[in-house]
Amino acid sequence: MGIVELVLLAIGLSMDAFAVSITIGLTMKKVTIKKCLIVGLYFGVFQAAMPLIGYLLGTTFASFITAIDHWIALILLAFIGGKMIWEALKKDDEDEQCPKEEASLGLAKMLPLAVATSIDALAIGVTFAFFEMNVVFAILSIGIITLTLSMIAVKIGNIFGTKYKAKAELAGGIILVLIGLRIFLNGIGVINF
Repeated sequence: MGIVELVLLAIGLSMDAFAVSITIGLTMKKVTIKKCLIVGLYFGVFQAAMPLIGYLLGTTFASFITAIDHWIALILLAFIGGKMIWEALKKDDEDEQCPKEEASLGLAKMLPLAVATSIDALAIGVTFAFFEMNVVFAILSIGIITLTLSMIAVKIGNIFGTKYKAKAELAGGIILVLIGLRIFLNGIGVINF
């Protein structure tokens, strides 16, 4: 696998994290470098760690992982997205004078998102065993590209969210559910993108 293929693979793997990072930025009052870095690190570290785990597991568990990865992503993203939708609809019923709650970047929220968006990278890591390649370079590339794109996505989401605060959390929840559904439909072979 050459550099170009590796970069394209890393960008492709990071697209779910990019989309989720946009939804995180949608719900933030103010974006700082620190907040962008926290989000980027969660997604970047998990996108790098999952291929490493997959590589280490080898082909022994490949069929098991690919058989359920889409279910795990669907459940995690649908749950988190559904919760965001519920909270957004609930806020519409509340007094508009209440200050907007800041997006949580804690472990309880970020860990399931990081796992859900990186689980497909686990199966990709298994394939690394079949290529003559520098696995450490590949894993670092995936992590750094995901970190960078996720940081940018938080800012993009915040700009959009600042302009359309009233529906930002609702849109973010819907996006998460749709990402989970896309991963699931792709996993069962209904769609292929």
